[in-house]
Amino acid sequence: MRKRILGKGGPELTAIGFGAWAIGGPWEFGWGPVDDEASVSAIRKAIDSGINWIDTAAVYGLGHSEEVVARAISGHRDDVFLATKCGMVWDDSRKVRVHLGPVSIRKEIEASLRRLRTDHVDLYQFHWPDPDTPVEESWETMVRLKEEGKAKHIGVCNFGVDLLKRCSAIERPQSLQPIYNLVKQDVSKEVLPYCLQNGIGVVAYSPMMSGLLSGKFDITKLAADDWRRKNKVFQEPLLSREIALVERLRPIASKYGRTVGQLAVAWVNMNPAVTSSIVGARTAGQVEENNGGDFIIQPDDMLKIDEALSETLS
Repeated sequence: MRKRILGKGGPELTAIGFGAWAIGGPWEFGWGPVDDEASVSAIRKAIDSGINWIDTAAVYGLGHSEEVVARAISGHRDDVFLATKCGMVWDDSRKVRVHLGPVSIRKEIEASLRRLRTDHVDLYQFHWPDPDTPVEESWETMVRLKEEGKAKHIGVCNFGVDLLKRCSAIERPQSLQPIYNLVKQDVSKEVLPYCLQNGIGVVAYSPMMSGLLSGKFDITKLAADDWRRKNKVFQEPLLSREIALVERLRPIASKYGRTVGQLAVAWVNMNPAVTSSIVGARTAGQVEENNGGDFIIQPDDMLKIDEALSETLS
């Protein structure tokens, strides 16, 4: 699999990373029940197939995703670039809130290191902006964690240009993790160009829009507690338009002998600002299919994709 440098002077990541959101199991934004043994097999399949990095978060399954990742990479920690996140904390009733207070960040990384069974993470990221804490206070804490060796690199998720600039006045973030896919392209206007110009790597999440662009999405087959059942993107009237887009993309994907989902991942990676796409999987079979998203789309087909977007989503 192709590799790219994450930001200025950063590490080399494979064009596809393993996303560990879904393997966290049930929580407020869960994907329904999971089989931990299948999750471990999926992660090991990803590593064996050449994927060199894993993205998880403390809040995925309220700690469970990190624990499963630790099991899967046991004995192979040095072979894996390990990324996790802070800033979404939960209470005894399992209610989640965004909080990036300095004391909380330090408490979170210690808990994550215990769950991941490691003395450092390779990339530590803010999960979401915290409107109640000055970002400078939060980011200075991250810089200290990097200096202490608990995080080799530090980054942010879901930040706009203004917050990126405020962090960069202290220390340039190594990376930004935004949602970016054929349906959600807002960051392509200002955020991605800013990152490209300023040496901030981009690891895009939901390149298949949480399965919507997989070519196999069926909302009736989702678990009763799957978060997508409550999200308007997966409901009418948007759903019919998005399914129409998928059907328009099938002939383009077929030209390359690929699925629509693989085409969607490849499209994200065509943006020069993007270092890697984070693609989730719950089984080894899904990992194998996801890996097919590492290919180059020809310019004429990129134009056809643009036409399909204009005619179905505009």
